Amino acid sequence: MAAMHRIALTGGIAAGKSTVARRLAELGAVVIDSDRLSREVVEPGTPGLAEVTARFGESVLAPDGSLDRPALGAVVFSDDAARRDLEAIIHPRVRARAAELEAQAPAGTPVVHDIPLLVETGQADDFDLVLVVETPQELRVERMVRDRGMTPEEARSRIAAQATDAQRRAVADVLLDNSGDRAALLGQVDRAWSERVLPLVQGG
Repeated sequence: MAAMHRIALTGGIAAGKSTVARRLAELGAVVIDSDRLSREVVEPGTPGLAEVTARFGESVLAPDGSLDRPALGAVVFSDDAARRDLEAIIHPRVRARAAELEAQAPAGTPVVHDIPLLVETGQADDFDLVLVVETPQELRVERMVRDRGMTPEEARSRIAAQATDAQRRAVADVLLDNSGDRAALLGQVDRAWSERVLPLVQGG
C-alpha cells in the first residue's frame, strides 16, 4: 500500500474545511474529496445511480437522466429510514473508490481523506491522524447566509443535522481554530503539516 498512514480531515458545514484542504494540497498532500466521490459514484450510467433509482424511483432523476439532488434531498432529509437506505448505497462505493485513489498515491506522499461526515459515519477510528476544523456556530450561520443564500433558519437546521462541535472535538488529534482570519487558519495548517503530518508519514 502506497500510504503507510491514514489521515482524515473533517469539520462542520461552513467551518472552512475547503480552505484547509486546498492548503494541504498546496503543501504536497494527495487530497481525496469524499463529497466529490459521492457525486461521482452516482453519475449517469453507474451502478450507484441505478440502485438509487431502483430504491427511490425515477422522480429523483433530472430530465437528462442525471440525479436530481434537490429532489432526492427532499425525500431523504426528513425521513431517517430513507436517508439510511441512501447512505447504504453511497457510502460503500465512496469508501471503495477512496481506497483505490489512496493506493495510487506515490510512496511517501501524505494522503488526506476529506470527509465531512467522518464522525456521523463512524470512520474516525479508521485513521491514524484526524484534523478537525472548528468555527463558532454563529459565524458559520453568517457565512451560509452570505455565501450560500440560505436563511438563518436553514443554516441552523443544516448545522443541527450534523455532529456537534463536541463530538468532532472528541475525535480530533489536531484542532484547527477558524474563528480568526484566513492567514491565522493557514498558519495552523502549516504547523500541523510540519509537526504532525510529515512526521507521521515519514515514520518519525
